[in-house]
Amino acid sequence: MTSISDPLSLTHGPDWRNRLALAPLTNTQSNSDGTLTEDETRWLEARGEGGFGLVMTAAAYVAPAGQAWGGQLGIASDAHLPGLERLAERLRATGARSSVQLHHGGRRADPTLSGRPNQCPWDDPDKNAVAMTTGEVEELVADFVAAAVRAERAGVDGVEVHGAHGYLLGQFLDGRNNQRTDGYGGSLDDRLRVVLEILEGIRGATGPEFQLGLRLTPEGNGITLDEGRETARRVLDSGLLDYLDMSLWDVFMRPRGGAEGLLIEHFTDLPRGGTLLGVAGRVLSAADARWCLEKGADIVTVGIGAILHHDFAARAVADEGFVARTGPLTREELRAEAVGPAFIDYLAAGWDHVVA
Repeated sequence: MTSISDPLSLTHGPDWRNRLALAPLTNTQSNSDGTLTEDETRWLEARGEGGFGLVMTAAAYVAPAGQAWGGQLGIASDAHLPGLERLAERLRATGARSSVQLHHGGRRADPTLSGRPNQCPWDDPDKNAVAMTTGEVEELVADFVAAAVRAERAGVDGVEVHGAHGYLLGQFLDGRNNQRTDGYGGSLDDRLRVVLEILEGIRGATGPEFQLGLRLTPEGNGITLDEGRETARRVLDSGLLDYLDMSLWDVFMRPRGGAEGLLIEHFTDLPRGGTLLGVAGRVLSAADARWCLEKGADIVTVGIGAILHHDFAARAVADEGFVARTGPLTREELRAEAVGPAFIDYLAAGWDHVVA
């Protein structure tokens, strides 16, 4: 039986030392220009020291128009390279593999940061968003590809494309609203087109040792469970990905739409060829992680547990009975886990039971 401590071989690039990955957690610790701060670098480095097989950054905007919040990491220009180079070097020294999550906020971006209306597949006045032209969609693909090339130049082991949670790529997948007629909307084939073009572009522009992942939402934000499952099936079978990261909110939850079984079970039974399947959502113990693998996942992505313990992975590997402590934690306790002041403020404003 697969263990969380088992090394993981991917189609491209180096092995991971175990099956545990750090979730791409929003932390608002970057500088105003999107460059890495020491606090953000240290947050990630501590998780490498804490035993994670993969350490992933927070969502990094691939173009200025896609910036969704202040303090967001950027990978939109070569000005972002020096910090990413230092991060890659420091993560490599911990023995962890590294990844940058590539992101565009779309209608969920902050227009006060970009100084222009938000981009969206359709006009959405309530979100100060205007429909992208076909040329702008093509530029979007190029921006994601350029960001991946930039990550590879920085020495990062791979990237994960953010297609979840109702951000721009998820907006293209939205069957309720994306009824474009230029080949990027309407049918699922056309709504998925921009995602596949990005994946194909990254795979073609980066080397054979560069790892590529994709994060998807299983349902919600205009995506039905049937379409979420079909989208996952297609990308698993595409031969483009090293892994698919399914963001389940809670790995133990049932589908929101009333379908039978557990949400995780609608994805772990899919044929996946050489592509690995990851799951994320409220994994708070070694037993939770083992259960995900027993259900058929290859990778377990950890979020809040990694906030509470920088060494969640090492503890879970060493002790099958390990359970993360229960919050809230004091600011001093969080600082001891290499959670910086800006991150603590962000958690205090929106995350229940984390900051005392």
